[in-house]
Amino acid sequence: MTNLTPQPSFLGKIQPRDELVAQVQCLPRPLVFTNGVFDVLHRGHVMYLAQARELGASLVVALNTDASARRLGKGPDRPLNGEEDRAIVIAALQAVDAVTWFDEDTPTELIASLRPDVLVKGGDYDMQSLPETRVVQSYGGRALALPFVDGYSTTRLVHRIRASADIAKPT
Repeated sequence: MTNLTPQPSFLGKIQPRDELVAQVQCLPRPLVFTNGVFDVLHRGHVMYLAQARELGASLVVALNTDASARRLGKGPDRPLNGEEDRAIVIAALQAVDAVTWFDEDTPTELIASLRPDVLVKGGDYDMQSLPETRVVQSYGGRALALPFVDGYSTTRLVHRIRASADIAKPT
């Protein structure tokens, strides 16, 4: 007897970049786009993604590949979770309609091909200085920064975990 466990339907939200453009054509507009590493999902991420989704009818999340995330300078052992694992966690969120990856330092090419109506970034970005903003504005889209939920960051969480581990080590 074969055990056929059905795959969760949210896995269908994860799309290779080359297939995402076709899928996005089927999503309701306005289309919201955001990107990031989303390494260790926490309250700040969930609040941010839910707020981003409220700005439109669909939300696409583009994740930095592992190589792209390492180039961001967050540390040699980051991301802690691999790109496929991060995609699965993000896809499981109700607010998210599609997930893909980008390997470049910025997702400008992906944004140009998807043409989202709204680009959303976290509150620590100067939106006017981003090349992504210029791409979105070139075809009439909007670029917005959403405020952070104070006290939540993956980097801070990693530091806390490492500090706890150091305290627990026998001397």
